[in-house]
Amino acid sequence: MKVQEMKSNFFVSWFLLISLGLIWGMAFMGVELALKNFQPLTIAAIRISLAALILNLIGYFTGNKLPKLSDTNGKKILMHCLGMALLSNALPFSLLSWAQVKVSSGFAGIAMAVVPLVVLPMTHFCVPNQKMTQQKVFGFIIGFIGVIILIGPNSMQLNNENSIIVAQFACILASICYASGSIVTKLTPPINLISFTSCSLLFASILIIPLALMIDGIPKFNYGFPLLGVIYLGLFPTALATIIKVTLIRRKGPPFLSLVNYQVPIWAIIFGVFLLKEKLPSQFIVALIIILIGLGLSELKKGLGKDF
Repeated sequence: MKVQEMKSNFFVSWFLLISLGLIWGMAFMGVELALKNFQPLTIAAIRISLAALILNLIGYFTGNKLPKLSDTNGKKILMHCLGMALLSNALPFSLLSWAQVKVSSGFAGIAMAVVPLVVLPMTHFCVPNQKMTQQKVFGFIIGFIGVIILIGPNSMQLNNENSIIVAQFACILASICYASGSIVTKLTPPINLISFTSCSLLFASILIIPLALMIDGIPKFNYGFPLLGVIYLGLFPTALATIIKVTLIRRKGPPFLSLVNYQVPIWAIIFGVFLLKEKLPSQFIVALIIILIGLGLSELKKGLGKDF
């Protein structure tokens, strides 16, 4: 029975990881649609606020209250909630929305593959019992080679237009924020999942709404695909994805979660090509195979050994 339970946990973890990659891969298409009517900070503010509303309602009706200073480790938990609000929500959402004014949804998705490279050394030094191994390092290197092939010289779009280069670096900075946020989440003292995620999104809303109103002004809501795009962003890549993300970090740790960022470029390009009519990189199939090999080498053998 115990072996069957371990097998089930192993497959559940991978199912959640693949689902998260799909949801986040579609997020860049959602941003692309939303940008047709909304300003970048407004998009970040709406998606975060909508997700915060949903998760706080769930927390209220299920009796999972927000953490308090008077709780055990209350101050530390609230600080971690604030860290997640900044590093996993407010900053990366704003950076990516702003960057996608200049770069394609495919490029923004490709940039997410930087996350595992940042997570690997951070986890080694910051998270107990999450040390680098030769297998992990080799798998990450193979996967990153696939990402380099996927990007290719044409995807970088390097030219004399400085704004494009700045937008590309904004995507990379967003990836670093995500990596740092996963470490903060892993180090959070024990707390109910809904309480933690709803508090983090509430903090992010408080931070981003005034800034969005000050810079972008009051948004004008027009019905159509832009509104559907921003609603999708709030419901799935923010609310649902936050729950899945925290669940995976607690079950498997930041390095396992970071593997999702090798999938995100694939999904982002698929949706960008077939739904947004963006150009398909010629190196896509080769890169896809190499990335999947890297995924398998870095985690599958370890997962089979520990979970089975």
